[in-house]
Amino acid sequence: MNKKVAPPPAEAFTPRDVSLGVTRSSDTAFPLRWGILGTGEICRQFVCAAREVAGATMAGASSRHAQNAHAFASVHGIGKAYDTYEDLLDAPDIDVVYVGTPDSVHKEHCLMALSAGKHVLCEKTLATCMEDAQQMYAAAERHNVMLQDGVWSRFFPAMEQARHLIETGAIGDVVMVQADFDALYTSQFVTMAFGHETKPIDIKVSGTVGGPGGAILEFEGNRFAILSFISYPSEFAEVFEIIGTKGRITLEQPAHCPTALTLRVPSVTPSRYMGGNTPSPLQRFEYPLPDSVRIPRAFPNQQGFYYMTEAIHRCLAAGLRQCPQFDRAESLHLLEIVCTINSLRRP
Repeated sequence: MNKKVAPPPAEAFTPRDVSLGVTRSSDTAFPLRWGILGTGEICRQFVCAAREVAGATMAGASSRHAQNAHAFASVHGIGKAYDTYEDLLDAPDIDVVYVGTPDSVHKEHCLMALSAGKHVLCEKTLATCMEDAQQMYAAAERHNVMLQDGVWSRFFPAMEQARHLIETGAIGDVVMVQADFDALYTSQFVTMAFGHETKPIDIKVSGTVGGPGGAILEFEGNRFAILSFISYPSEFAEVFEIIGTKGRITLEQPAHCPTALTLRVPSVTPSRYMGGNTPSPLQRFEYPLPDSVRIPRAFPNQQGFYYMTEAIHRCLAAGLRQCPQFDRAESLHLLEIVCTINSLRRP
C-alpha cells in the first residue's frame, strides 16, 4: 500500500476548526472506516481524494445494483462490496458514510444511515426542501451522530482565508457580493460574506430553472448580492467578489473551488477616483492543491474533497457533530435561500 503523504502547508493557512481551538491538526490521522453509498462519478472523485487522508480507510461500497457496487469496489481497491445499502449500513466496521446518491433520495438514504448510528457526509445539495433538511438534522441529533452538509467549497484554504479576512475586518463592512455560477455555489458565497444570521429582506429572480438567469438579494443597510446563473455550454467567468467599505476580495476562477485569491485595500476608496487613479495595492494568496491526490478525468479541483475529509476526521476525533467551516445553522440558511430562488424561477 502506498504511504499517504500530507500535502505541503499552504501559506499561512490554518483550518477553521483548528484555529478555533476545537480540534487538533494531528487528528487527520484519526482512524475512520468509510462506506460509500452510490457508485456514480461524484463518488469516484470523492474516493480518489478522501482515501489520501491519513486516517481514512475506504472500507465498503454499495449501490442500488449489486454488480455496480462490486465493480466500483474492485476498481478503487475498496475493502468490501455490499449488495444493498442496508447491508453496508448494518456492517459494524463502517464508521462514517458518504452519501453520493441523487439529491432526490438524500433524505431517505441519510435517515437510513443516521438511524443505523453512522456519521454521514451528504453530497450537496443536502435536501430538496427545508422540511426534509430539518428532519435529517433532527435525526442526527437524536442518534448523536454527525450529519455534515457536503458544501466542500468552504474547506478550501482560499475560501477559508477569504472568510478570515472578512471576519477580521480587512475590507471593512461588506456591502456587495458579485458571483456567477449556479444558485447553490453563489448563494453559499453570500452566506459566508454576510453571515448566516443575516437574512435577505428581498430576493428578485429572473430566468428559468436549469437555464441562465440571476438573482438580486437585498440585505438591511442597503447591501446587496448580485448573482448570475450561467448556462452550458458557455465560457463563463466564475469569479466571486466581496466588496467592502475599505477594500475588495476576489476569489479567482474556478471560484467555487478556488486555489487563489487577491486582496485589494487602498488608502482611500474608490482608489481610481479618490486616489489620483493610483492602482490599488494588491496582495495575492495562493494555495496549491494537495500533491498526493490524483484523480483521472476530474472536474476542476476535485482534489479539494481532501480538505473536507480531513476536517471531518479532526472534528469526529474531538467529539464534534459538525464542522465549523459549514455548520448546521448555515446549512439551513443556505438551503432556505436556494429554495426561495428556485421557487421564483420560471419553469
